Amino acid sequence: MIKIVDTGVLYSNSVPHVKSIHAYFPSVVQIPDGKLIAVYALGEAFEALNLHTHYSFSSDCGKTWHYAGQIQNKIRGKLTSDTSRITIGPDREIVVLMNVYDRTEHLEEGLTNPETIGFVPTKFYLIRSFDDGKTFNKPQPINTPIEGPSFELCSSIIVISDGTWILPTSTWRAWDGRCPSGMKAIVLISKNKGKTWQDYAVVMDAYEKGITFWESKIIEMPGRKLLAVAWAYDLKNKRDLPNQYSISTDCGKTWSEPKSTGLFGQTLTPVLLKNGKILSAYRRMDKPGLWANVSRIEKDKWINEYEMPIWGTNLANLTGKTRNPSIDFRVLKFGAPSMIRLNDGTIFLTLWCYENCISIIRWFKIREQG
Repeated sequence: MIKIVDTGVLYSNSVPHVKSIHAYFPSVVQIPDGKLIAVYALGEAFEALNLHTHYSFSSDCGKTWHYAGQIQNKIRGKLTSDTSRITIGPDREIVVLMNVYDRTEHLEEGLTNPETIGFVPTKFYLIRSFDDGKTFNKPQPINTPIEGPSFELCSSIIVISDGTWILPTSTWRAWDGRCPSGMKAIVLISKNKGKTWQDYAVVMDAYEKGITFWESKIIEMPGRKLLAVAWAYDLKNKRDLPNQYSISTDCGKTWSEPKSTGLFGQTLTPVLLKNGKILSAYRRMDKPGLWANVSRIEKDKWINEYEMPIWGTNLANLTGKTRNPSIDFRVLKFGAPSMIRLNDGTIFLTLWCYENCISIIRWFKIREQG
């Protein structure tokens, strides 16, 4: 059904023997003239204080990449790190969604508290470019209609066919464990191209049962139907559950009860195939590596048809084994797949992964068969 036709490196530290630079969390868009723009995080470690957003360009559909610099968060008075995702909006506007992590009170800590799984304070910002990424405007804060207290950056902003902008995310505990809204997958909703975010909708919520949903993604299906997927985690028993999916038929205002995809993994990322089926890339938990899965939705039922390995299936110890996500994240060796369809019809997949003892950004081109 699908075939990997090419692969290469988007970013890699060229002098690892001189300085420590690791790359994480890629996100790519293609502008109408064919140029690709990628954002990703660079820093000396997975949760380093100096982890910040950088970007690169490609003029040959991803074959070669040219580093362009850092996208500054320019937020004064705090010691922060940040990561981002990128979207191309109406009129070729490029929109960078940046999540800024306030590290001021936790300089010697990571992003999460191992005792509570609580997050450092976070804040979403939008950074726009109106000249195809040559320059970027000053970051503008997003004022959310719900208290997180912290929020997960798991997806780019999605522009759906009626013009609504939706931001998939999850509410997250504060560092001390405070959790006034519970931990659940939501979408923030904007009707004015991201100027304000006055509404939100709950996509998946089972917090009273001790279950949370992370790494949610949303795609638009034929008939203006929205499909959301998420990694489900049993907080009480400290174990992964099958990835879940939910459907909205009213532009994201309401969502169906979550159901199992039958896939055991994390960071499930879907893209719509030309035949209406779904290609998902995800980090499997029952087998090593990043895998692709082809499925279809039939009468709102998720049906898996085909699977194929992409990267890392011959490697061991790619994730932690403590059953505490805050600790296991520290030893991850790959993740955060991102996919877009290029103008030539191929699917462009990126992920971060450790190769030769450094974390790089690798890409794959995938072609549909038949």
